[in-house]
Amino acid sequence: MALLSWLIDKRIAAYQRELIDIHYAEVENMYRQMRGWRHDYRSHIQVLKAHAAQGNWEAVSAYLDQLETDLAAVDTAVKTGNPMADAILNSKISLARSKHIQVRADASVPVALDLSPLDLCVILGNLFDNAIEASLKLPEGERLIRVYIDRKGSQLYISFTNFTAVGRQNRSGGPFRTTKGEGHGFGLVRIDAIVDRLGGYLSRNSEEGAFTTEILLPVGGSAV
Repeated sequence: MALLSWLIDKRIAAYQRELIDIHYAEVENMYRQMRGWRHDYRSHIQVLKAHAAQGNWEAVSAYLDQLETDLAAVDTAVKTGNPMADAILNSKISLARSKHIQVRADASVPVALDLSPLDLCVILGNLFDNAIEASLKLPEGERLIRVYIDRKGSQLYISFTNFTAVGRQNRSGGPFRTTKGEGHGFGLVRIDAIVDRLGGYLSRNSEEGAFTTEILLPVGGSAV
């Protein structure tokens, strides 16, 4: 039994390292695109000036439209107030959009959290990855992920909702109750373990073709 527990812990630790590496690569790619756009800023200005000097306003308009599209692809879509949350959410939103998944996000996260950056990364990264994976089973026009994060008193409330092609599933919630079984991967195990360790609340619920995960975590400090 001790050996089995050790092997499971080792596999989970390896998964966690892999997850962090993936998130780091996604964030680094996003910031690389932003640095590239800033590097080309002067060149863009010179092109616009050249078109304007020639009175070619159609070319100016077309170039501005192209720049707007490029900038939208690298601009940070969410500004939560917490650097780690911003990095993870924006990299995942960029990934979702590249897969033709619409994302509606409303998130506010305190800068100072009792929750470690690693735990926050594991929770948000896994929730987003699961939502993206489920969304890909739907036609492009039906893919939608809703993210809501905010502080409620001394707790941080996290909610992820995505439409799903799977039928209604059983609700599981409470102080710490989750549905375990086939398909319950390391990502869910890591989320469950963090919520359990911090004395939080987790609920997973599927109704009318939408799957929602809700989490409440103590963040400490006074309410704001």
